[in-house]
Amino acid sequence: MVVERVGVSFEPELLEKFDKLLKVKGYTNRSEAIRDLVRKSIIEAHIESEDEDIVGTLTIIYDHDVGDVTNELQHFQHFHLGEIIATTHVHVEKHACLEVLVVKGKSKSIQKLTDHIKAIKGVKHGELVITKSTV
Repeated sequence: MVVERVGVSFEPELLEKFDKLLKVKGYTNRSEAIRDLVRKSIIEAHIESEDEDIVGTLTIIYDHDVGDVTNELQHFQHFHLGEIIATTHVHVEKHACLEVLVVKGKSKSIQKLTDHIKAIKGVKHGELVITKSTV
């Protein structure tokens, strides 16, 4: 594999924070960390600009005692069988549940699905992590 060298300039404070992060993440050098950040940014930008086939996970935390959140989530998941390919449910605390939904489909459809789930009353937090299904 051929690689090209490029120069990157950092303010001293930013470089110090970056170097600390590299150690925490286990990187052995700055180059690999920067390449990973660039790859991630390219994939995310491409997915946002195109209606790409993607796979990913939607992780949500919700209070099962708020409104009809449990039934709404279950109904919504049954309605989206083509996009939600697996789920995992964990009881975190007395009233808090965590669900991880494995999703697959067109990026715009998955984003709409995510936005809808996050807007359900009782859902406290949700985060979608995606990548292209063919990298």
